Amino acid sequence: MADVVRTEQLRRLAPAALTILVLAAVYYASARIGLLEQVVVAGAVVTPLWPPTGIALSSLLLIGLWTWPAFFLGTLLVVASISPLDGSVLAIMTGNTLAPVCACLMLRKVGFRTELDRLRDGVALVALGAIAGMVISATFGSGTQVITGALPAGDFWRTWAAWWVGDAMGVLVVTPLVLAARTLRPPRDLLLVRSAEAAALLVAAVLVSLVAVHSTLSLLFLVFPVIVWAALRFQLAGAAPCVLVVSVLAISAATDRTGPFEGQSLLESMVNLQALNASAALTALLLSAIVTEQIAIRRKIELACTELAEVVDRLAPGESRRRWPPEEDGR
Repeated sequence: MADVVRTEQLRRLAPAALTILVLAAVYYASARIGLLEQVVVAGAVVTPLWPPTGIALSSLLLIGLWTWPAFFLGTLLVVASISPLDGSVLAIMTGNTLAPVCACLMLRKVGFRTELDRLRDGVALVALGAIAGMVISATFGSGTQVITGALPAGDFWRTWAAWWVGDAMGVLVVTPLVLAARTLRPPRDLLLVRSAEAAALLVAAVLVSLVAVHSTLSLLFLVFPVIVWAALRFQLAGAAPCVLVVSVLAISAATDRTGPFEGQSLLESMVNLQALNASAALTALLLSAIVTEQIAIRRKIELACTELAEVVDRLAPGESRRRWPPEEDGR
């Protein structure tokens, strides 16, 4: 009987262990992508966009808090791949794990819905998921380097700010993309016009972003009409990929100091870059949430009107199809 119980427990643990390993691999792979564009701030390696935080928060929200060991393991693999392991690794692993876990708990506390179909959900993701939650990882990471002597105490705040912004951008850019991808469903009747518009939107996002980040003129604002177009017509499913395109191309230009970032110092280029990324992500997230919420309200009103018409038909057949408002006497 004991052998049967152990076998049943192993059968239950195997899928969970496999899920954790897969998530750790995805976390590591997204980290390697993020490290392709890295900057050195006061001797510390940071990235303008850290995708693993978005992957971690999305997984915790969609799958459950029990997946946290995947990000603990993933952080270990990332650190081991870029520097020798020392006593500070445990603190960095703890910070990188606690940040998305605490962000997830705060979002659950306020009733966050992963569909992001309400304005309050978009605001919660920004305020609690990105701004508040990522304070933990930045504090653990930068504080550990100061304590171990790898970072001068005077450079703590510069490194902390760069670390925090990279993690926050990972949440703002990657998390909505993952949550939107989860809700995508192939339409039963794929309209040719709708498909052509989606293709035109993607092409426009790439072309406009390339022009904006490679022109020596200050044309970064050109990306916002495309993001607004995407949010109004396709909501988060269209706006989130556009923001990713804009962010990736802008990060590449900023780290290479080309286009509008040419001649700027590291601090100036990073401030301009993150201002662009944050503005684009906030515009897409909040506008998409507003439009989705309005569409849901309209559908509820239409459903209520249909049900009311059915009630009227049952009580007075034909009345619901009469002209409304009724004609006045003498007309």
